[in-house]
Parts: sequence; structure tokens; C-alpha cells
Amino acid sequence: MEPTRADVCAAAVADAFADDGEVFASPMGTMPMLGVRLAKLTSNPDLVISDGESVFLAGVPPLFAQGDVVEGWIPFRRVFDVVAHGTRHVMMGATQVDRHGNQNISAIGPFDRPRLQLLGSRGAPGNTVNNRTSYWVPRHSPRVFVEAVDIVSGVGPRRAAEAGPAAARFNDIHRIVTDLAVLDVGGPDRTVRLRSVHPGTTVAEVQEATGFDLGDLADVPTTREPTTEELVVITEVLDPRGIRFKEVPPS
Repeated sequence: MEPTRADVCAAAVADAFADDGEVFASPMGTMPMLGVRLAKLTSNPDLVISDGESVFLAGVPPLFAQGDVVEGWIPFRRVFDVVAHGTRHVMMGATQVDRHGNQNISAIGPFDRPRLQLLGSRGAPGNTVNNRTSYWVPRHSPRVFVEAVDIVSGVGPRRAAEAGPAAARFNDIHRIVTDLAVLDVGGPDRTVRLRSVHPGTTVAEVQEATGFDLGDLADVPTTREPTTEELVVITEVLDPRGIRFKEVPPS
């Protein structure tokens, strides 16, 4: 069984949660949900997962299937208690990410007269100053990876440090997984760097699809492919309907 690019992305998302231990995993979107559930069934069984709405799940159902074993109730107002407490790892989307790890899901264009209204900041500020935060980008391009975001929704490490200890203490931009690569903010001065490129993609292609210099690109490894066990879990347990291909189509 040959892994697809979507399978590689799912394994990369799972790896982002592998070392978290017992935390509330809060994935937003298809691929983050798939990767978190893959991690729960393989590398990190201690993860606490939800149905994305109001309950904690004891089991690990397929994507968008109702969980058959419920072990807790978490109405919307209680989510904010979890956000403030800090034992949570959220993976969000990102319309823009800049070289300093700031994220934008609010609007495109000048703050006073934006050209395009998006979701609004939503939970991004609270997530990024309270919880470990990762991002999923299904279309890696220079329109997403920009020199400076138009509006800061999610706070990167440099901006958090400038804001003071209250913002910086728990700020932890952990991983940025895209359809081409895995990145983090481990570069010079906590800037975005390239950790690995997915099989079939080159470092040059990732740099070309990024709107800022990724720095030293020597010896960048290839993202690991999922194991046979992980492929079986993805294809037969978590996503037998192939929902993941709507985000990352087979090549």
C-alpha cells in the first residue's frame, strides 16, 4: 500500500501531537482531526479528544462519525476555562503566516479598509498566548506565507515577547504542517524555518512557494511516510471514505 500525500500530511499532524501526553487536543478541520485521531490510536493514547462540539470521547470514531462512547461534556462556555488553564494543543487554519510565526484569519488588506473580510480573530489570540498552537495549511503558497501578515490574529513568539510575560509565558507555536512541508519557529530570532519536505517535493519548490526567505536550507530531511500500521488505521478505521482527499487530492 503506497501512501498518498494526504497520508503523509496526516502522519505529520499526528507527529505534532505525539509528545504532548495527556492534553486536550483541539483540531480544527479535516486533516487536523484525522492526524489527532491517528496520534490517539498510535503514538499518544493519552490525548483527550472531542467530537468538535460538546463532548469528550472515550473512543476514536471515524471522521465525522458520532462517537459511541462519551466520557465528558464540554459546553462552549467551558472551552474558555480549558483555554485559560493551558492543558490544550490546538491546530488551527491560517490564511496568512509570516516569517515571525504570526497568523492571520481576520481580513486581507489594510486594517482600516480591508479588501476581504475573513473569520475574524475568533479564538486565535487566546489560543496563542495560553496554549500550544499549531497550524494546518492545505495550500502552501506565497499568498499564505507572507513577509508580514495584514492583521495579527495568532501571536508569534517575537510579538508575544514584546508584549511581556503575560503573553509570552505560554506562547508555543509548535508546528506548521502544509501540503508540501513541515515548518516551525525554530529559526534565528524565533523565525519560521523548514523542518522537512514531503516526499515528491523539493526544498527549492517549498522556498518558491514561500513569500519570505527560509534561511539555511542545507540538509533538510524528507518528511517520514506513515508506517503500515498507520496506513491501515487511516484507510480502514479513520477515513475509509477518503474525506482527506478533499483537502489534499491524490497526485
